[in-house]
Amino acid sequence: MEPIIVSASVIVPASALSLHTARSGGPGGQNVNKVSSKVELRVDLDAIVGLSPAARARLGTLARARSDAEGKLVVTSQLTRSQPQNLGDARDKIRELIARALVSPKRRVPTKPSRASKARRLEGKRKNAEKKQGRRFSGD
Repeated sequence: MEPIIVSASVIVPASALSLHTARSGGPGGQNVNKVSSKVELRVDLDAIVGLSPAARARLGTLARARSDAEGKLVVTSQLTRSQPQNLGDARDKIRELIARALVSPKRRVPTKPSRASKARRLEGKRKNAEKKQGRRFSGD
């Protein structure tokens, strides 16, 4: 099996990948009962080369729902009736997930409402209160 190249510096070595095939569900006629076209690809996250500690932590968070008991990332694909195409799809899913982990999130800059926006809000509240005051029944 070939390694998965995510970027120039980040590579998933072939030794970190393990492949398992099974019979796929869905349409396919008699062929679906004979051919194992579903692909299950497992990735040892600790063996990925070139990840920074922050990116590794983000990847762990992103892959938490897809992890097995051993902590390996499990990606399945049964998109097509072809095992090689499903393997390519699973490899693409892994590549995309690792690429998402490489992007550091933007830091949120806390902002405060402006004086004018506070005044507009209070004026709206005042008008709403006056409107409701006008609806009150005065028991004359």
